[in-house]
Amino acid sequence: MATLKLVVGLGNPGNKYAATRHNIGFELIDRLAAAGLGASFSRKFEGQLAESEIDYRRVLLLKPETFMNLSGRSVGQALRFYKLEPADLLVVCDDLNLPVGKIRIRPGGSDGGQKGLRDINAHLGTEQYARIRIGIGDNGEQDAADYVLSRFRPAERAAIDDALILASQAVAVWVAQGTEAAMNRFNGISPGKP
Repeated sequence: MATLKLVVGLGNPGNKYAATRHNIGFELIDRLAAAGLGASFSRKFEGQLAESEIDYRRVLLLKPETFMNLSGRSVGQALRFYKLEPADLLVVCDDLNLPVGKIRIRPGGSDGGQKGLRDINAHLGTEQYARIRIGIGDNGEQDAADYVLSRFRPAERAAIDDALILASQAVAVWVAQGTEAAMNRFNGISPGKP
């Protein structure tokens, strides 16, 4: 029997942060919820939670509202409540070290400087859970904190929209076939070249 899965998109709550680079995880969760017929969010686990179906499997979609750097609190509460293992978790977040729109799927590993992942690692006591990182580009000379809270330039938006489509497909493959299948199919695809 298929196990319940939890897909978490990282971001910051409130209109001030909507559509910023740091909120790419929220954007993906919103897309997945819109694609799941009748999926609507309710406040739970210090976040917004929706139940959906992806590839005929029950999936929970979570947007923690604890702010990025405290995401682990929300994720930990959801995993404990549903008695899920880290293997049932997929976290979607932004990545400064990837070109705009590039996606990278990993079965686990370090936080790579992403403070939301760092907090989840600390709360779960493990780095062994799947994650999809979506490239938001290099901040260059700009302060990293200012850069991640900035919005995408119009020229970048097409690559981000393509990345969200690919990431949505990658989530479906992860739900149905696991992390390795998702990595094999989606890692290495360049933005705009499916």
